[in-house]
Amino acid sequence: MPINQNLSRQYSGLELFAKGVVEGFLTGLHRSPYHGFSVEFSEHRSYNSGESTKNVDWKLYGKTDRLYVKKYEEETNLRCQLVIDNSSSMYFPVDGGNRAVGQRNKMDFSIHAAAAFMQLLKTQRDASGLSIYNEKLELHLPAKVANSHLQLMTQKLDELIDSKPTIAKSTNTVQALHEIAEKIPRRSLVILFSDFFDGSKGTEELFLALQHLRHNHHEIIIFNVTDKQFEYDLAFENRPHTFVDMETGEKVNLNPSQLKTHYQKATQAFEKELKIRCGQFQIDYNLIDIQEGFSPLFLAYLAKRARMIR
Repeated sequence: MPINQNLSRQYSGLELFAKGVVEGFLTGLHRSPYHGFSVEFSEHRSYNSGESTKNVDWKLYGKTDRLYVKKYEEETNLRCQLVIDNSSSMYFPVDGGNRAVGQRNKMDFSIHAAAAFMQLLKTQRDASGLSIYNEKLELHLPAKVANSHLQLMTQKLDELIDSKPTIAKSTNTVQALHEIAEKIPRRSLVILFSDFFDGSKGTEELFLALQHLRHNHHEIIIFNVTDKQFEYDLAFENRPHTFVDMETGEKVNLNPSQLKTHYQKATQAFEKELKIRCGQFQIDYNLIDIQEGFSPLFLAYLAKRARMIR
C-alpha cells in the first residue's frame, strides 16, 4: 500500500515545528537539572539485603568493605501523560486561518504545544503518552520512550490538525479524568489542555476527578486554553451579533457590549475559583492566552519538574 504523502508531509512539518520551538526555548540554558531516562551514573546508595547484586560497585566494595549500589539516572525517569480536550469549543475561533501556526484556534495551539512537549520530553529522554477526549475518552496511549511511539502520537496529532470542527461535540472532562486516573499505573505528570467549557458538570465534580488523579500520586499541570481577545475581552464590533454555542448549537442574538461587564465578572469569578481550588490540591493552574505563544507553558512545566526531583 503506498504511503500517504500528504500525511507524511504533515508529520514532518509538525515534528520540525516542535523541534524548532524546543531548541529555541532551550537555547541559553547553561545546564539542565532535569534528569531523564539514560544509563549515566548518578550516585551510590547503600545495598539492601535481598536485592539483585548486578549493580553493586565491587571496586568500591574492595576499598571500603561495604556494599553500595550504583544508581543510574533511568531510575528517576519521568512519565508524562498529555491530555487534550477535543470538544467543539476548542476549535474557536473557526476563522483563525490568517493567524500564525499554533495560534489559529485553541485546538491548533494545544496540538502544537503538545507536540513541543513531546519533543522536550524526548530531549530529556523521558516517556510521554497522549490522551484525547470529548464526550468520552477517544484515545489513550500510555507513556513510552520509544521513537516509534513518538511517531504514533505525532500521527494522531496530525489527524486532529486535519479534522474539521463540528457542532455539538460536547465535553465530559470529569469522566475522562476518572478514566485516565485508572489507566495510568505509575506516578506520572499529567498535563491537561482544556478550555473548561463543560456545561454538564459543576466545578465540584471536576475537582473530585482531579482529586482522583492526586490520590493516585500523579502530579498535575492544567493549561486553561483561551483566546483572551474574544473570550475574555469580548473584542467584537459594537453591533448586534449572532453567537452560536459550538457544543450545543444554540444561537443567541445580542450586542456584546450590553453584557460585557456582567460577562467579564462571571468569567473572572470562575477563573479565580479554578485557581484557588487548584492551589488547595497542589495543582499547577495556568490561564493561557493562545496569542502569547509557548513560553508560559514551558516555564510552568520546568518549575513543576524541578519540584518533582527535589
